[in-house]
Amino acid sequence: MSLQKILGRIEEELSEREEFKDELYEAMRKATRFSKQAIFAVHKGKLREAGKLIKDAEKFFAKLDRIPLACRELVYAGIVDSAFQEYTEAHVLLNLVKNGKFVDPEKIRVPSTSYLLGLADVVGELRRRTLDSLRRGNLKNAEKSLENMEFIHDALMGLEKAPRSVSELRRKSDVARRVIEATRGDVTMEVRRNSLERSIRHLEKAIKAKTEKGR
Repeated sequence: MSLQKILGRIEEELSEREEFKDELYEAMRKATRFSKQAIFAVHKGKLREAGKLIKDAEKFFAKLDRIPLACRELVYAGIVDSAFQEYTEAHVLLNLVKNGKFVDPEKIRVPSTSYLLGLADVVGELRRRTLDSLRRGNLKNAEKSLENMEFIHDALMGLEKAPRSVSELRRKSDVARRVIEATRGDVTMEVRRNSLERSIRHLEKAIKAKTEKGR
């Protein structure tokens, strides 16, 4: 085969690679956008809408099923990883809020690494949910969200091999730990405030009862 033919074939291959790369970027951008919208919907209590948005995001991952041989390394180069992480985050958050369970990575068809990193990001979303619950005066939901935050962090820290193979997981776990500490402080302050308010109301009732009795 002549050099011209060899280079012509390579040029054609690279052209196909770039074209698919552009298509893949666009598909992952849309998948990420729908996943983010799903997370916002969960925070607003619109769980059905969140489920629909997650399904919309899922459609764009079908693009990965027809990756040309010359472009296979793109998947492992991180191009789709952030999209998978956001998708995982949306799925896990919705399932926790909806039925209190964790979704299996095989069920939603995401790579193990992306699942771990997306799971670590759920801690931040649960902090937002905790603060929203505190603002609404729903201490029970706030405490449940904090409990899930701590459970996720402890579970990730319990992994022995993953931190070495997934370097980003250590950083995200450290961030999660600081977020949990701040959230625990917020919840503790609210618990104490509620306890103080109950004590004051109890004292007021006791004083009122004693005053009326002395008349």
